[in-house]
Amino acid sequence: MTMDRIDIKTGIVGLGNIGQYHAERLVELGVPLVGGMDVASEARSRFARRYDADVYEDHHKLYDDVDAIIITTPNKYHEQYAVDAFERDLHVLLEKPLAHSIESATRIADAAAKSDGHSMVGFNNRFSNTVRIIRNRIDRGELGEVTHIEANYVRRRGIPGRGSWFTRRQIAGGGALIDLGVHAIDLALFLLDYPAINEVTGVTRGEFGSSEEYAYLEMWGEDEGPTSFDVDDSASAFVRCAGDQTISLEVAWATNRPATHEFVVRGTKAAARFDLLEGDLTFHSASNVGPDHLEDTAIETRQNDTHSDEQQAFFDRIRRGDVDDESILQAITVQRVIDSIYRSSEAGHTISVDE
Repeated sequence: MTMDRIDIKTGIVGLGNIGQYHAERLVELGVPLVGGMDVASEARSRFARRYDADVYEDHHKLYDDVDAIIITTPNKYHEQYAVDAFERDLHVLLEKPLAHSIESATRIADAAAKSDGHSMVGFNNRFSNTVRIIRNRIDRGELGEVTHIEANYVRRRGIPGRGSWFTRRQIAGGGALIDLGVHAIDLALFLLDYPAINEVTGVTRGEFGSSEEYAYLEMWGEDEGPTSFDVDDSASAFVRCAGDQTISLEVAWATNRPATHEFVVRGTKAAARFDLLEGDLTFHSASNVGPDHLEDTAIETRQNDTHSDEQQAFFDRIRRGDVDDESILQAITVQRVIDSIYRSSEAGHTISVDE
């Protein structure tokens, strides 16, 4: 049995900034927003005023009233809300990362596998028009064999509010790597068709957030100082995949270099270079047809709302009745890479992902 989007009653767990961001797009898509749940009374009151929707202190009561749920809580609490939803066969859109740890992520994946509900993990950058163009050209063979991806997601000074859950390992599971790196790793693996991962080497650093002398121009959230900061603020890593496909990764909340969101997708016939946030895209190739020459082709396209398109894909999957656990399985792979980078940094050597 298929459903129209207007029949899929949806709720949100976690009513902070990201929860409201999703709520706006639900309204735009015409999906019925039944209500939201949050443990904080202030967040519930703000959500009720803004969306004229019911609010709940208990997620079980919200789950009684919905067909689908969007989970946007801090990482540590993903498991509780996602597993309960899957056990009720609800459809679940879970914001990235899958969880704060590989053990928690595995329990979520196990629950999803047993559920009749559809699932999707919030890797919204896959839905950008720029990435779609590159993916299409890879599929048509225009880049040849894609062998290496340079993935950069680097802020010069962009630590989230020190003292917020983002900067506390117990809740977030890590810092810049699990916050920004999760996007970069997924996008690189997505463009490589998610090959098997052989080994990972990496170093994570906490050089700025733990300093009293951290200088910045702006900060998301309030700055409570370095005593509430116990995570990484940058990471460098190298991922070796099956068939010698490789990924070099640079992510940072803070580092002494210019910010960059540049990705380079290197293939045997051509390469694509793009900016993850701005969407600027250029293809690079060489030819000996006629005089030897190099070609640089700039592509211009519209910037799209990736979260809105992600939601649309989620609800279209429900409507069609697709059964697909690929999103969760790929999210587990990303989590394994993140876990391996942290373990490699701690151990001081390369880590096999199967270890």
